[in-house]
Amino acid sequence: MDRPLRIALIAHVRHPIAQPFQGGMEAHAFQLCHWLTQAGHEVTLFASGDSDAPGALVPLMQEHYDRHYPWHRFHATEVLTNLLDTAFASALPRLADFDVVHNNSLHRYPPRLSRRDRIPMVTSLHIPPFQALRQSVNDSAAPWCRFTVCSERQRDVWWPAGAPSSAHVLYNGIDTDSFTFQARGNGRALWAGRITPNKGTHLAVVAAARAGIGLSIHGTIEHADYFENEVRPHLTEDIRYEGHSDMQHLAREMAQASVLLFTPLWEEPFGLVAAEAMACGVPVAALANGATAEVIGRGGVVAAAETGEADTAEALATAIRQALRLDRRAVHDWATSRYGKRRMVENCVALYRTAMAQRDAPAGEVAFGQSDLPGDLPGDLPGGGVDLGRSAA
Repeated sequence: MDRPLRIALIAHVRHPIAQPFQGGMEAHAFQLCHWLTQAGHEVTLFASGDSDAPGALVPLMQEHYDRHYPWHRFHATEVLTNLLDTAFASALPRLADFDVVHNNSLHRYPPRLSRRDRIPMVTSLHIPPFQALRQSVNDSAAPWCRFTVCSERQRDVWWPAGAPSSAHVLYNGIDTDSFTFQARGNGRALWAGRITPNKGTHLAVVAAARAGIGLSIHGTIEHADYFENEVRPHLTEDIRYEGHSDMQHLAREMAQASVLLFTPLWEEPFGLVAAEAMACGVPVAALANGATAEVIGRGGVVAAAETGEADTAEALATAIRQALRLDRRAVHDWATSRYGKRRMVENCVALYRTAMAQRDAPAGEVAFGQSDLPGDLPGDLPGGGVDLGRSAA
């Protein structure tokens, strides 16, 4: 039997890795940490200090940065870039102490360190590429430095000319102990997520009204002006905002719903909430952005593409009516066979062991030379003066 692994799991620090989750990335990191621990591995979580971990927690900063530096105001600013660079640079000297690193940070330093110092690492790319991270990925690919995306669609977005052998599709996993099957719904729709323009909450409330179905909205209000101007005017006794729920409460509410509305207005890489709903047997009515159609598959209905918002809401209303006719058991079986947590953990560990086994393999060439990137890390870090890139994260 293979021995248990000592795993460093690096999270991003915009939000705490704790309940109630702000979104799918936080839920993913939290659950992966717990599932790997349950499988017998020793996991150390690198995250903000206000996170929750089943084992050791290494705080990258005292509390998550969005509390004092909201992303929508500070994104790409020098102050936030410097804050993040300092936080993640502080973790680099400790990463060589582990068998393998699972990097969910979305920061450019860890993959570069992996290639430079031959530290086995799996980096999960949860978002579409931005310049600094794409360049880090291209510079860092090596047999021991692996990358995962959470859908085939996202793989094509990251590598439109074809993915390297170091890239893998790793679907996100569902906590099937929490999101369990319920044979009958309550006749209402449910929407869950961060309430912000690119999540499309405003289209969900309009479409639910047009479909003649009640709607319960769960999630944190990330953009107060958006909620007040675009969502609140549509709230009624039957279309309600229910607040920000922890996973246990949300799982119960979700299982009772008759349909989930999934309304991304961006290049959605996966959509964990959709997979969780399908695990409960709840069909999904969705907008066709990013990997939505791939992830939902036989578990829902994707609205026909439209041009204007009014037309899009009407198409979503039609998808709601169609989704309500799907067989809930078939929806459940589709989701759990594809996204069950055991399958995800086994795939993760297989990738970890592949990266570890390839630690001494020839590095191969990188897509861009290190000299293309200006700046360097502070001299007191490992390999001081070696360029790990300072372009804005």
